[in-house]
Amino acid sequence: MITIMDFYADWCGPCQAMSPVLEKVISQYPEKVTLEKINVDANQDKAREFRVMGIPTLVIAKDGKEVDRKTGLLGEAILRQWIDDNL
Repeated sequence: MITIMDFYADWCGPCQAMSPVLEKVISQYPEKVTLEKINVDANQDKAREFRVMGIPTLVIAKDGKEVDRKTGLLGEAILRQWIDDNL
């Protein structure tokens, strides 16, 4: 089981564009992937803890520890491959 932390902001266009794509891809991995959406404006401490410098930033965590991250708008195929590589 992995967790994908989605660091985003409501005012961020690329974040809003990626959200439905991310949710669609994650729905294809029931019981393997969970999604945690983290609004950086409301959760500045968590964004600082994970050293988020740009948004959208996606962090894959296993057992509460970061194992990989991607920053920027990603397409469906790239997201799927990234998840597959980290399962």
